[in-house]
Amino acid sequence: MDDNAGREPAQSEVDSSEPLVRVIDLTVRFGGVVAVSDVSVDFHSGQICGLIGPNGAGKTTLFDTISGIRPPTQGSIRYDGIDMRRKSVTWRSRHGMRRTFQRHQTFGWLSVEDNVLAALEWRGGGGGLLADMVRFPSRTRIESSRRRRVAEILELCSIADLAKVSAARLPLGKARLVEMARAIVDHPRVLLLDEPTSGLEESEVESFAESVRMIRKEEACTVVVIEHDVGFVMRLADRVVVLNLGTIVADGLPAEVRNNKTVAEAYFGSKTQS
Repeated sequence: MDDNAGREPAQSEVDSSEPLVRVIDLTVRFGGVVAVSDVSVDFHSGQICGLIGPNGAGKTTLFDTISGIRPPTQGSIRYDGIDMRRKSVTWRSRHGMRRTFQRHQTFGWLSVEDNVLAALEWRGGGGGLLADMVRFPSRTRIESSRRRRVAEILELCSIADLAKVSAARLPLGKARLVEMARAIVDHPRVLLLDEPTSGLEESEVESFAESVRMIRKEEACTVVVIEHDVGFVMRLADRVVVLNLGTIVADGLPAEVRNNKTVAEAYFGSKTQS
């Protein structure tokens, strides 16, 4: 199969607009261990970028720093031209930067529908506690609108039939899809997906990929995907960045990265992909 079949052009093939996210000379240290070393990389709106590399390459640390969970030791991150060094995780999330994690983090005591609805509740409902108690018409309209949006996203993620099921009862693959739905329901501008296909069945992987493509098209958002399934990344991404030992060793179109000798020896030389 052609790894580039069906993909839309990479941003660099379309225009030269300023990147939505710019990582500049980023270094992250844990004591004497350097997890990310002097990394500079740009991510553009409307682009799906795959981020691959062996365990310990610094991929999740890079996500943690972009999303605000971990401060950089040195360097900076700019988001839509704004220096992010003083911006909190909450600020970033409320300005459209969303992510999922390696370990699934659903709210087990809530239904699938309410897990996804929770991502919209920060916007408030108008009228406060009193409105909730007496069901003011304004509050009812807002909640109805939000539940319609949730229903659309559950359908997009192929889990509409699980809307009323408790998240605690879901197998890992379905829980991953709930996290995806929760990340995209509130119109993301940046979507950081950390090993999203872990636990998915083969048929679910392709459905998931189509959901990512659709949300990219509808929201014109930046999507960055960390994955150990290199074949999946090559089929999905417009562009692939390879990290190893905290540094970027390749960055380009999927075919270019696949044909890179260093990358080929490290990641495509055996059946097991890192």
